[in-house]
Amino acid sequence: EAQLVESGGGLVQPGGTLRLSCAASGFAFSYHAMTWVRQAPGKDIEWISTIDSRGGSIRYADSVKGRFTISRDNDKRTVYLQMNSLKTDDTAMYYCERTTDGLRGQGTQVTVSS
Repeated sequence: EAQLVESGGGLVQPGGTLRLSCAASGFAFSYHAMTWVRQAPGKDIEWISTIDSRGGSIRYADSVKGRFTISRDNDKRTVYLQMNSLKTDDTAMYYCERTTDGLRGQGTQVTVSS
């Protein structure tokens, strides 16, 4: 069974950093583009970033460009989201998705607050 498990969320002060991880199992991870999205309370899902299967093509939403970095390790079957210079507006549940069909993990909560 294909599965994605996110981790690494938590409470951080504005300006802080977090690194999210998403471990994949049950499918050929190295053949799939992967995406991070987030959802703040009462708001729609927001696309954040997508990385292709080899990590050679990466896109970011304007809201996180220059602050967040997506990467992947196909040997470890894991995709990462390094988040720097966090803002209160970054508070949300963060999910990784298999880009082709939107398979999504359970999410990890990120709260940015002083």
